[in-house]
Amino acid sequence: MGIRFAPGHRPTITPRAYRAITLATLASLVFIMVTGAAVRLTGSGLGCSTWPACESDSFFARTGDTPGMIEDGNRLVTGLVGLFTIAAVLGAHWRSPRRDDLFRWALGLPVWVLANALVGALVVVLDLSPVSVIAHFLLSLGALWNALVLHHKAGETPSPDGRRRELALPVVRRACDLLLVAAGLALVTGTIVTGSGPHAGDTRADRLPFVVGEVARVHGIAVILFGSLTLIVWWMARSGDAAPSVEARVRLLFLVLAAQAAVGYTQYFTGVPAWLVGIHILGAASVWLAVLWLRLGLSEPLIYPVTSPSAAAEPAATPGVVIGG
Repeated sequence: MGIRFAPGHRPTITPRAYRAITLATLASLVFIMVTGAAVRLTGSGLGCSTWPACESDSFFARTGDTPGMIEDGNRLVTGLVGLFTIAAVLGAHWRSPRRDDLFRWALGLPVWVLANALVGALVVVLDLSPVSVIAHFLLSLGALWNALVLHHKAGETPSPDGRRRELALPVVRRACDLLLVAAGLALVTGTIVTGSGPHAGDTRADRLPFVVGEVARVHGIAVILFGSLTLIVWWMARSGDAAPSVEARVRLLFLVLAAQAAVGYTQYFTGVPAWLVGIHILGAASVWLAVLWLRLGLSEPLIYPVTSPSAAAEPAATPGVVIGG
């Protein structure tokens, strides 16, 4: 059992069980992005005329009102996600051994969800204003970042002195920092394309004043730059400038990005069908997680054995990762 209860004592959670909680929380945050997209893509964005109640006299949509039921269902999912984030906080508090860094990162999760719920209310008040919808999406990406960092850290055993071993040369680290910027540029331009496109969530919603074809080309250029930089980082990793684990993460990023680009071009040339846009939004979340996963994997805790009291002052020689041959 990963969770233990003792009379008169607080529950205790094993590190393995807590990491499962962080993974479930991360998955729930991805899921709410997909259900949120479904609300807009089914034209149900204004299915509930008020917030948080679906209608002024009830917290639930009227039976038979499909748009209202879809929007109301998404709000219920938001509440479920909030419970997952609270579980992550409580789990960090009960984890044995307790780690303050995990508790601090866990505290951020319910804050992201609450902030996004409030922005969701603003989206309704502003009748699906594209800018508010974009903010809603970007806050979701922020929550994913927080959840992934928490999950990553929950899987590590920190070194006693906090030191870390680099798994890539500085040039690779700088290139990965640029990858984060390129990913952000691709995602933001993608939201502008979506905000200018046909899927507004309701016939009453406004669109951004851009020609879809023009902003789609800008987004395409951003994706090409992102993909090109990914290939460069992959080449550097294969050349010995990074550990094999880093190369594996770059390869995963490239595969996810290639699949996302294929979906993007397909939806553009097939008239932007709603179901394909939904897959593209899931792909956007996957690309964001993949590039963050790569950046998080550029170092690891430096764990070294202490064989004698005199050895405690200095790190013992450990098999390091050979970088650059």
